[in-house]
Amino acid sequence: MASVPLPVGKLPPRVLAELLQRAPADDPRVLLGPRVGCDVAVLDLGDRLLVAKSDPITFATDAAGYYAVHVNANDIATSGAIPRWMLATLLLPEHSATEDLAGDLFRQISDACTALGIALVGGHTEVTYGLGRPIICGHMLGEVESGRLVTAAGAQPGDVILLTKAVPLEGASLIARERGDDLRRRGYTEAEVERARQMLYDPGISVLRDAQVALGAGAVHAMHDPTEGGVLTGLWELAEAAGVGIEVDAADIPVDALGGGLCAEFGLDPLGTIASGSLLITAPEPDAGDISHALEVAGIRCTPIGRIVPADAGRWVRGLGPDRELVPLASDEITKLFA
Repeated sequence: MASVPLPVGKLPPRVLAELLQRAPADDPRVLLGPRVGCDVAVLDLGDRLLVAKSDPITFATDAAGYYAVHVNANDIATSGAIPRWMLATLLLPEHSATEDLAGDLFRQISDACTALGIALVGGHTEVTYGLGRPIICGHMLGEVESGRLVTAAGAQPGDVILLTKAVPLEGASLIARERGDDLRRRGYTEAEVERARQMLYDPGISVLRDAQVALGAGAVHAMHDPTEGGVLTGLWELAEAAGVGIEVDAADIPVDALGGGLCAEFGLDPLGTIASGSLLITAPEPDAGDISHALEVAGIRCTPIGRIVPADAGRWVRGLGPDRELVPLASDEITKLFA
């Protein structure tokens, strides 16, 4: 089986877990090292905690630099930290790399960093053999007081699971950006295609404000942003990190009307489509109610979609035909666009 090609996307959790067991992380200052379901590392610097994250952008094209900043800042935000510093590695495709392309990507990264108060402190740029499109590998650092650290591993039985905004915002934007001409031929108006494209910015793929509002409103036990594999994989990752069970009603998961329609055009499950822009939060009652209210007051939609349960209760999604056991998707649904 080891010689069987792996599907596009994240490594299967079993494979990843086996590889991470070999990772040397025995420095006593490493409070949180590599772990399935946890998207950041946490280092103890004495007077504060340093939170580190890395994430590549491989799907996005015309807005790759913007994506790179926000998806990395999102994971820093889910730890309760403030994103402070970024490094970016830009791999540009041979034959089509130009000064204009490099300049546009740098501008996107710089503008997004400036908007979030992040310093771009280093990285690497090169023209790379064998690439057909730019790839950006982002590396983000943030800091948080030790008593305010939040991780995906903090979810506890009895917690209410909240989801901000709707899904799949990032997926809808990617579909419109990659298949805009196809959508127009299928009868979508220019305004609809443009609205989907702009979901990247409005409501936006950033969850920094979502996290900050939630943290200021009540006791947050865990946060996780559902990205590759959509909200279903995001829920599984959260449960896996915390070693808990989960019960979710699919009917309660808010699906954006336009985004869901675009997914249907290409046979994609919106619950399994890349979903940056939404934030999963777990909190005890009544804190969950206070957090939801604060987010709504701040203009951020927030919906209770399920509960954390003991591990022996299993992980289930109700309402998808026969009750379905929650498992990570082998590949994000968006990969069907590139098959």
